[in-house]
Amino acid sequence: MDTIEKLKILSQDSQYDLACACGTNKDDRRKRGLDGKWLYPVALPQGGYSILLKTLLSNFCLNDCKYCPLRSDTNIRRCTLQPEEIAKIFMDYVRSKKVFGLFLSSAVIGSPDHTMDKINAAARIIREKYNYKGYIHLKIIPGASDAAIEDSISLANAVSLNIETPGSKRFEILSKKKDYANDIIHPLKLISKLTQKEFKYKKVKSTTQFIVGASDETDSEIIKYTFNLYEKLKFQRAYFSAYQRGLGHPDIPGEKIVTNLNNPLTREHRLYQVDYLIRKYAFKMGDIIFDQNGNLMLDKDPKILWAERHPGFYPVKINSADRETLLRVPGIGPRTVELILKNRGFRSISSLEDLGLKGKLLQKAKEYIAFR
Repeated sequence: MDTIEKLKILSQDSQYDLACACGTNKDDRRKRGLDGKWLYPVALPQGGYSILLKTLLSNFCLNDCKYCPLRSDTNIRRCTLQPEEIAKIFMDYVRSKKVFGLFLSSAVIGSPDHTMDKINAAARIIREKYNYKGYIHLKIIPGASDAAIEDSISLANAVSLNIETPGSKRFEILSKKKDYANDIIHPLKLISKLTQKEFKYKKVKSTTQFIVGASDETDSEIIKYTFNLYEKLKFQRAYFSAYQRGLGHPDIPGEKIVTNLNNPLTREHRLYQVDYLIRKYAFKMGDIIFDQNGNLMLDKDPKILWAERHPGFYPVKINSADRETLLRVPGIGPRTVELILKNRGFRSISSLEDLGLKGKLLQKAKEYIAFR
């Protein structure tokens, strides 16, 4: 195969690894280019979005991850790009101004460190040979050595390693070759340590991803781990990828009928809503409401559910409530709260329409607020 043919295959196979776009609105969703390559949005530091070229270095894999269509026992068309090929293709895209940056991942070729050597080599060519100063996101391979991980962090603007499941018990259902403590948790802690404020790589962002529904985990387990990722490890984002039934091994829970979890995209959406409540609305673990099985309710927005369970909290007084209290109002988000706080410094607010809130959000908020 020539380089372009390989890139088409590897770009398509990279769709199973999100960790750079959450897909919750039109700006966040991935898009397929005319040549078949997946292009992913990335939030820019100055605001807005641009596009990442996203591809695997290789889809040859020695691992047995039962949720993954690229696992070692599947019969798919395999190929590998060389580091120089990736660098040249990417720089062609940069020169034609089609992309903002690169997201480079890979299946495991030979060994984790051999794969990391290839990934890091591609990034090093882009940085040193082509003098590229822009955005690079590199995937850390589970089981990679500390030295290989630090080398990646030194070359990247962002790194990610999939946590996959909340805990070793759920993880062992999906893989017998990988060790959860050594191959997943240890590298996540190392990434956290190397990117803390006191280290020289403090500007490097760190993200991870859960594969939702492949194992038999509950939403409460995922949310508990998500809190720890933010509070203890200081990761910037956790992503949630709904398991795509039919792609994995037939004996995993995700291929069987599981009561209450048969709508994977709605489940994924609810997890993203809770993630946003954690990161932007100061919700704590005790604020998240689950059903008797420890799962989020698919038919109800988790913020509205909290409001319905706490009627005594409302109505919220728009002209006197603090920021955290205002954020508890359904229909009102961080941007509207900032406008409220800014405007009421010099006038009394009598209408949310004056602040730009309209439509369904406005109608939702009106049930929970008071102006006098």
